[in-house]
Amino acid sequence: MNPNPALGVFYHWLGGLASGSFYVPYRGVKLWSWETYWLVGGVFSWILAPWAMALLLTRNLPGVLAASSVTTLFWCFLFGLLWGIGGLTFGLTMRYLGLSLGMAIVMGLCATFGTLMPPIFRGVFVSEVLGTTPGRVVLFGIVVCLLGIAIAGLAGIYKERAMSREESRAAIEEFDLKKGFFVAFVSGVMSACFAYGLAAGGPIKLLTIRAGTPPLWQGLPVLVVVLIGGFTTNFVWSAYLNIRNRSAHEYLSPLAVRDSTNPPQPIEETALNGPTTGVLIDPATTIVREAVRVPLVRNYVLCAIAGVTWYLQFFFYSMGETKMGAYTFSSWTLHMASIVIFSTLWGVGLKEWRGAGAVAIRLLVTGLLVLLASTLIIGYGNYLNAPSHT
Repeated sequence: MNPNPALGVFYHWLGGLASGSFYVPYRGVKLWSWETYWLVGGVFSWILAPWAMALLLTRNLPGVLAASSVTTLFWCFLFGLLWGIGGLTFGLTMRYLGLSLGMAIVMGLCATFGTLMPPIFRGVFVSEVLGTTPGRVVLFGIVVCLLGIAIAGLAGIYKERAMSREESRAAIEEFDLKKGFFVAFVSGVMSACFAYGLAAGGPIKLLTIRAGTPPLWQGLPVLVVVLIGGFTTNFVWSAYLNIRNRSAHEYLSPLAVRDSTNPPQPIEETALNGPTTGVLIDPATTIVREAVRVPLVRNYVLCAIAGVTWYLQFFFYSMGETKMGAYTFSSWTLHMASIVIFSTLWGVGLKEWRGAGAVAIRLLVTGLLVLLASTLIIGYGNYLNAPSHT
């Protein structure tokens, strides 16, 4: 397949849009614990969507996976398992830092480790990156990307300084800077393992192309294996939390008990809506316990939307990677940059930056422009390495 860096950058932007947007539907989930909606969405992200798309768009998926060596499958699964740690702590990062600051820290670490390690391990970093003009242009774009992420993170820090604790919690209910920085660090480093898993899946890509799969979809079978590893980690942790927090009933329970110190307002019942709330009052504490109806169907639909949207980031990533030519490792930086751009825009739209102050806003805009510039520089470096320019 002939490289087309401009199209590759576009695909990576679509992937970044999906990744930067997937968490938004979760905000509409009601009366479910984090572990419940994270696991439900994860079933769609890591199992249903990858298998469905790979079966639909590739040839003989079961045969390709059966023909793959145990070593290749093991490394893809293992890196997916390690990435899963980053994935579940990413969810915690969103809880404690919000979309904007959380994304900036995680993506910066993830971009650094995920982009540079594969060519270093393959022993081609000096010869193919530092030793060529296109490679140095791509490397410069990576540095610019990290600079943009750092500026966006600095904007988040200035935002927290400018906003009162009450304002921060109004935008991010469980805001906690110390916890947030810790889980963001773990998430960023471990999330880079996804790039290693994709690199380890090279033999699977060759097998699926030999089976007749168009080169554009060659990465989809690799995603199936890597995401099984990610699902394993997230399933174990979410199930543990379900048991510890006694929240396992939430998957099927139509009612949730909610405590309140204020008496409930009377609800007008009609033949259409019927009784929606049962009320019990504890006379010893005067705490009102309401049995509130859980919107089960709505919750499952929102989790499905979030999960499939999450998967689409790597669906488009795998497409973009096929268009980048020799410097496929640069795809990871493009992905990280576009994620930060779109997640930050979502953070602005969700009013996380209200009251952040002029300095934070200027830094935020500067960071976004630098990130946008980095994607263009990386795309240009790949363009210089295209066959017609070498």
